[in-house]
Amino acid sequence: MSTPTSTEDPTPRAQGSGKSVRRPGGTCPGRRIRPRGIVDLRGAADGDVRLSYPPNAAVVVAGLPGSGKSTLLRAWSPAAAVVDPRATRTAFESRMPAWLPYAVYRPWARLSHMRWMGSQMRLGHPLLIHDCGTRPWMRRWLAYTAHRGRRPLHMVVLDVGPQEALAGQHARRRLASPRVFTIHRRGLARLLARIARDGLPAGQGLGSVVLLDRRQRDRGAASVDFDDRPGPVEPAPPSAGTSP
Repeated sequence: MSTPTSTEDPTPRAQGSGKSVRRPGGTCPGRRIRPRGIVDLRGAADGDVRLSYPPNAAVVVAGLPGSGKSTLLRAWSPAAAVVDPRATRTAFESRMPAWLPYAVYRPWARLSHMRWMGSQMRLGHPLLIHDCGTRPWMRRWLAYTAHRGRRPLHMVVLDVGPQEALAGQHARRRLASPRVFTIHRRGLARLLARIARDGLPAGQGLGSVVLLDRRQRDRGAASVDFDDRPGPVEPAPPSAGTSP
């Protein structure tokens, strides 16, 4: 499969090397921090924050279906290439008969999406990955693929609660089935409980997990850059469970 560097269409071949310089994403300058360990910004009331990652980092933007991952990625997309599974699904749907249910060809769409993620991991540009983050096997696969691509791997989790996520699904008219939503809800609950108890999930290659809530999402209080240039960078705020 070809390797695009945006969410627009995963079928055309990428132009150039895919290593073009991208400007920082988001709209707020904020306090610039380099996340490490667990950075819990939920309920933070001390102004906006700019998350600063290395230029070759891959950042997984996670959360329940309907939590606002796509909205956050649109705001951050000027900073990095975005890999979104909806782009792969849309590309498959455009080639399939309208009467054919997506469930029939979903395994091939998922395999194609993972090949796309793998090909992007091998490139040198910064990367944002849309994923619920609730499946341990996927987190392990991302860690393995990032390691092979010699990339640091980080995660940002939108923790907005199940009711807010369901409201987001209805507002966007993209409804996950009750069974699928329950699986993701339980998976996220386990991940958050594990983070609260043990810190970073062991064996999953993550350099940091940043926890955001509805306030940061709605206000655009968190932005991102991928930049190694010297400048004022504050340590991440202390948080229970942060790795030393």
